[in-house]
Amino acid sequence: MAILSNNFVAGATLSTQFAGCLCAIRSRHLQWLGSVMMHKLSLVSDVKGETSCSNSVRLNESSAVRVVLSTAIPGLICEEEKEEDVVPIENEEIESSFHENGLVPWGGSDFDDFGSALGGVNEGPATSESVVVSQQGVQFLEEMDAEVLSKRVLVLSRRNKVRSALELFRSMELAGLHPNAHACNSLLSSLLRNGLNDNAMRVFRFMKDKTITTQHTYSLMLKAVAHAQGCDSSLRMFMELEEEGLGNKDFDVVVYNTIISICGRKNYWHKCERLWMKMKEDGLTATKVTYSLLISVFIRCGQYELAIDAYKEMVQNGYKPNADISQAIIKACTKEGKSDLALSIYHNMLNNGIEPNLITCNALINSLGKVGKVELAFKVYNITKSLGHTPDAYTMNALVSALYRASRPGDALLLFDNIMREQPSQLNIHLYNNALMSCSKLGLWNRALQLLWKMETSGLSLSTASCNLVISACEVARKPEIALQVYEHMIYKNCPPDMFTHLSLVRSCIWGSLWTEIEEILKQVSPNASLYNAVIQGMCLRGKIDSAKKMYTRMHEKGLKPDGKTRALMLQNLQKS
Repeated sequence: MAILSNNFVAGATLSTQFAGCLCAIRSRHLQWLGSVMMHKLSLVSDVKGETSCSNSVRLNESSAVRVVLSTAIPGLICEEEKEEDVVPIENEEIESSFHENGLVPWGGSDFDDFGSALGGVNEGPATSESVVVSQQGVQFLEEMDAEVLSKRVLVLSRRNKVRSALELFRSMELAGLHPNAHACNSLLSSLLRNGLNDNAMRVFRFMKDKTITTQHTYSLMLKAVAHAQGCDSSLRMFMELEEEGLGNKDFDVVVYNTIISICGRKNYWHKCERLWMKMKEDGLTATKVTYSLLISVFIRCGQYELAIDAYKEMVQNGYKPNADISQAIIKACTKEGKSDLALSIYHNMLNNGIEPNLITCNALINSLGKVGKVELAFKVYNITKSLGHTPDAYTMNALVSALYRASRPGDALLLFDNIMREQPSQLNIHLYNNALMSCSKLGLWNRALQLLWKMETSGLSLSTASCNLVISACEVARKPEIALQVYEHMIYKNCPPDMFTHLSLVRSCIWGSLWTEIEEILKQVSPNASLYNAVIQGMCLRGKIDSAKKMYTRMHEKGLKPDGKTRALMLQNLQKS
C-alpha cells in the first residue's frame, strides 16, 4: 500500500508538472502568434504607406493577443464585443467618437469647389487617406471573401451600427478589398442618416474611384448636398457629373426625378423644364413620378401651358393620371381658357370613378360660364350636388356671373333672389356686385338702391365698385338726381370716388341738363381728359355749342388732348357756324 501511495503521489506530481509545461508552451505559442500578427499588420501598413502618418493603423498588444485568442480558442470573446453586436450605437456616441478622432462635420467640405469636394476623375486612385482611419478603427479580418464581408457591412449599416460598419469598411480597404455597391450604398445611407456627411463624402469618392456607383448612390448624394448646401450646389454637382461623362452611363430616370424634385422645392421651373428636355435627349422615358413632379412645379409657378404639355405627354405614354394630377390640370385649363379640355378631363375622372373636389367643380363652372356655356355650367353644378358637395359662395357667384355674361341679367337677378331667400349665409360682396351689374344693365335703379341698402345693413363695407354700379343704373334710367344723391352718400361714408364714378355721374347730369352740377364736379376733381371729352361731347349732342367751344378752349389751356370723337364734333359744329 505504501508503494502504491508513493506511486500515486509521484504520478500526480508529474501530471502537475506536465500541465504547467503545457501552459507555458501555450503561453509562448500565443505570444509568438501575437508577434506574427503584429508583424503582418505592420507589413500591410507599410504597403499602404501608413507607417509614418499620424492616422496610421496601430493595434496595441492587448488587442492583438485578443484577436489571436479569439482565433485560436473559439468562443473566447469578451462581453463587450457581444453587446456591440446587438446594441445599436446612439447618435451622440457616434458624433463624439468621430469628433474625437478628428472627423469634421460636413461644414468643412466645400461643395462650391466640385473638384476638391468630390475628388474629380483627374485624381489618382484612392488610397487609405480617402477614408480617415482612427487609431482604433481597424478590425482583424479572419474572412477574406469580399462578398461575405459586404454582407456584414450591409447588416451593420441597416442596424445603424455606423462605427462598426465604417471600421469594417476601412479594414477591407486596407486589405485591398472593397464592398460591393449594395453594401456601400447602405453604408452611405447610414452615414448620411446619422449626420456624418464628411465620411459619407469620402465613401462616395471611394465608390466613384472604384466605379461601383449606382443610380441610388447619386440620388443619395444629390439629396444630401441639397440639404446641406442648397439646391444650387446640388444642381451644380449634377451638371459636373454630367460633364465627366457619368450622366449617359449612370444616370437613370430616378436620378433625374431626384434633381427635378430638388429644383421644384425652390420653384426653379425653368431648370425643371431644361432637365425634362435633357431626359428626352438622353433617350430616357419619363415615369409617372416625373410627370407628377413637373405638373406640380409648373402649376405652382403659374406655367400652365407647360403643365398642360406635360399632361398630354403623360397620357400619350400610357400613364393614367390620378385625382391630384387631373384636378391640377383642370385648374391649369381654366386659367388658360381651355374649357373644352377641362371638361374632357372632368368626364374622364367621373368615368374612372374619381370624384372631383368642390374647388375643381367651381373652377370648371366658372370657366364654362366665361365662354357662355351656361347649360353645361349648370350640369356640372347638378353633378357637384350629386357627389355630395355643398355649393359655396364661389359656386353661386360663378352661376350668377355665367347668366350675366350670357346676356341673361333677368335670370341672374332671379337666381340671386333665390340665394338670398334660401342660402343667405352665402351672400358676399361679389354676389351683390353681380346682382348690381344686372340692375345696371336693366336700368333698375330702385332695385339697385335696395341692394345697396341691404349690403350696408348686413354689415358689408360700402365699396366704390358697388356705388359705381348703382350710379350707372341711375344713368341708364335717366335719374341724375338719384345719381347725385348716391354720390353724396359716398362722400359721407368716406368711400372715395374714382374716374368711373365721375364719368358716369357727368354723363347722367348731361342727360338731365344739370350744367351747374357738372361745373361743380369738374372743379372738385383734378383735370382729366376723359371727363372733358365726355362733357364736350354731351354738350355738342345736346346743342350747347357755345358752351362746348368754351370747354374745348379750357381743355387746351389745361394741357389736355381731346380724343378723335371730340375733335370731329368740334370741326363739324365749327363748319356749321
